[in-house]
Amino acid sequence: MNVNVIGGGLAGCEAAYQIAKRGIKVKLYEMKPIKFSSAHSNKNLAEIVCSNSFKSNLITNACGLLKQELRMMDSLLIRSADENSVPAGQALAVDREVFAEKVTNEIEKNPNIEIIKKEVERLNFNEINIIATGPLTSDNLFKEISKIIGDEELHFYDAAAPIVEKSSIDMNIAFIGDRYGKGEADYINLPMNKEEYESFWNELVNAEVVELHKFEKREIFEGCMPVEVMAKRGIDTLRYGPLKPVGFDDPRTGRRPYALVQLRQDNASATIYNIVGFQTNLKFGEQKRVFSMIPGLEKAEFVKYGVMHRNTFINSTKLLDNTFKMRENDNIYFAGQITGVEGYVESIASGLMAGINVANRILGKEKLVLPVDTMIGALANYISTENDKFQPMNANFGILPELSVIIKDKRERYKALAENSIKKMNTVLNDTNI
Repeated sequence: MNVNVIGGGLAGCEAAYQIAKRGIKVKLYEMKPIKFSSAHSNKNLAEIVCSNSFKSNLITNACGLLKQELRMMDSLLIRSADENSVPAGQALAVDREVFAEKVTNEIEKNPNIEIIKKEVERLNFNEINIIATGPLTSDNLFKEISKIIGDEELHFYDAAAPIVEKSSIDMNIAFIGDRYGKGEADYINLPMNKEEYESFWNELVNAEVVELHKFEKREIFEGCMPVEVMAKRGIDTLRYGPLKPVGFDDPRTGRRPYALVQLRQDNASATIYNIVGFQTNLKFGEQKRVFSMIPGLEKAEFVKYGVMHRNTFINSTKLLDNTFKMRENDNIYFAGQITGVEGYVESIASGLMAGINVANRILGKEKLVLPVDTMIGALANYISTENDKFQPMNANFGILPELSVIIKDKRERYKALAENSIKKMNTVLNDTNI
């Protein structure tokens, strides 16, 4: 059966390589240099358009652990980054031009990969396709994708609230419960007194924001309002909106709090929670500073900051399984940021998983599903587990299952999680002919 990888970015190149190294012919479609997106200008494959950093190499950093797992699984893109790195302290950073040229050369000289430079507008459903076209997919292909998945499952912007690790919330201040005692106690609640609220409000309305493009303002502000914009309408606006305290009593005082912040479970294992109603356009450093003023979040570990920007992605939790294959179409796989993974390394991981599983299927092998306590497995599990509030996610320790023992020190906890992940990955590699 013919295999097509559509998109020559990080995820697409990794997927094509993983298929080809297993002796299978693959066609890699890339519309450059015939047509460029608004963000691309380099004729080579694997073009990096934002930062040249692949983030930390330390395994006590979630992205560092993810890179180590990818090295263990022979990732072409991570190997190329390692071989063409530039000084960046503990981080892995690359020379953009050299890196893209290196990956392009590796793909071009692979006898099992045919590079076809054209824009794909229609899919052949009698062949296997990995769609790895990213958040700037061409309009014509998006129309085709919309027909497959339905318009309601295709999102054109990312307006998400910050997400924190549950273990970092001060439960001496927080309490669990629903408004008026109804429901099933789904929320973690953070009560605020008048002084705490007014101090928080003052810092929020004066915090620095990221400037949006004109087209992003039009699309995003029609869907939801940033918490800082809502706050600027008046000092009590939030108290009648997302911070409404009605229906709650603060267990510490027995009285209704002046304001109340709610956190809602964000994954099936209840290890991470999002701050309800806090979609924001604040700079990341400002989010850490201002939102840590909320009682109970003073030592919060933010696994994802709030964002409001153009970022087209599919609702993977309803559409994909944990091999990045469509549940309703065995010949369609997705990889890269279009699946809802965020970041360079995360995109590479999704391409690796999609590529290996396509190859295994053609070779008659079992599908590869990595343990959820590896970082790659946790990402695959996150994007394939149904979630009505699904938003794109990067690698973070909050999506890993909790350890069997409680380790309060963050660095030691992350070290233990990383060591466990690497141990599980070694077991998979030893027991499976990947």
